[in-house]
Amino acid sequence: MDPLKFRNALGKFPTGVVVVTARTPSGELVGMTMSSFNSVSLEPPLILFSIHRRALSFAAWQSVSRYAVNILNEDQEQVSNQFARPSANKWEGLATLIGKNGTPMLPNAGVVFECENYARYDGGDHEIFVGRVEALHEHAFTYQRPLVFFEGRYRQLASSASAHTPPPEVELLHGW
Repeated sequence: MDPLKFRNALGKFPTGVVVVTARTPSGELVGMTMSSFNSVSLEPPLILFSIHRRALSFAAWQSVSRYAVNILNEDQEQVSNQFARPSANKWEGLATLIGKNGTPMLPNAGVVFECENYARYDGGDHEIFVGRVEALHEHAFTYQRPLVFFEGRYRQLASSASAHTPPPEVELLHGW
């Protein structure tokens, strides 16, 4: 399999953009932009994300037991870019909110899931982190449309006026 062709094919699937944030045991704040976020289970409430094993902060991520998944709004491209950089101070200019479980959270994220580590799995060149959601915060006053990534670019969803609900008979297509 040609890795570039495979990556480009995966880019045909639009994803939301999140920033996962944590505090290491030594007190260092870490954060990383990801599009590899997914729901896993409602009972118990589980989510997942994955991190490339060659990421500069991979060892730091392996040391954390709690983290927050911050779902970005479409007006937070700059925050996404800031946390996507491999080095530099990703937290520069941002106020840090502290969650119920002590994890750092981003201000103005539309939804934040506070998680404890549930499991980790080998994912080839990535490690898959499964988190059990301990708390969630919905910020209706800042939530707009989510930041979307498709074909290597940020995109915007159409207005809610053009959105429609699938018929009840296709409920199982959504995995719930």
